[in-house]
Amino acid sequence: MIQLKNLTKTYDRIVAVDDLTLEIQRGELLVLLGGSGCGKTTTLKLINRLVEPTSGIVRIDGTDTRHLPPHELRRRIGYCFQGVGLFPHMTVAENVAITLDLLGWEIGERQARVQELLSMVGLEPQEFAHRWPHELSGGQQQRVGLGRALAAEPGIRLLDEPFGALDPLTRDRLQRSFQEIRTRLSLTGVFVTHDMVEALLLGDRVAVLDRGRLVQLAPPRDLLLEPANDYVAQLMDTPRRQIERLEGLLGGPGTTTRDAP
Repeated sequence: MIQLKNLTKTYDRIVAVDDLTLEIQRGELLVLLGGSGCGKTTTLKLINRLVEPTSGIVRIDGTDTRHLPPHELRRRIGYCFQGVGLFPHMTVAENVAITLDLLGWEIGERQARVQELLSMVGLEPQEFAHRWPHELSGGQQQRVGLGRALAAEPGIRLLDEPFGALDPLTRDRLQRSFQEIRTRLSLTGVFVTHDMVEALLLGDRVAVLDRGRLVQLAPPRDLLLEPANDYVAQLMDTPRRQIERLEGLLGGPGTTTRDAP
């Protein structure tokens, strides 16, 4: 579905993405994981040409994206990001329908699709369709952003830390909602996060980046059990320590700080 071949992006002397090669299969969710500045978001933007590569190739369904007009490419790819980017002068319904409007959908089709999408992301259309973005909570805004990214049923969805600024309960609800939607629609996606637990729970495979280079590409279980180097091992130590601490609180295996009551 998506092929990156020797993809490189430099800014003056800074290498943001360094000779990245990988493939994403149809129906797969690939998570890009790594610390700040490792090239995750730049890679995402290279896929839909919000950023042009210094060298290398991106192919979508076998087509070199350099041969597609950027606006046409982006209409085929849903994009959801942490800042949400809802238009403040548009209602929720208008925000969700913006891509459909650009694609020339008839008004009746747009309205039906907006109602379907709002229901899909857990927002009752009668209650939310006519609200303004400033009238929504952060979690509700994220749901609207997700609905907009799904609007035209694009073959690919790019998600840049879409749940990163949310409180833990809202984040968990949206993660579970996203997983249900993804399974139902067989979505192909690239998901950026710096949260190790989120990456392990959501991804079919995880690509770990370090200073723009791919250091390991593997299913979550393999990352935990067979890290490719010390950097990956350090990343995986975080969720492992959290599990051990929780087990300690519950008095389970690995208890070292106190005995079970």
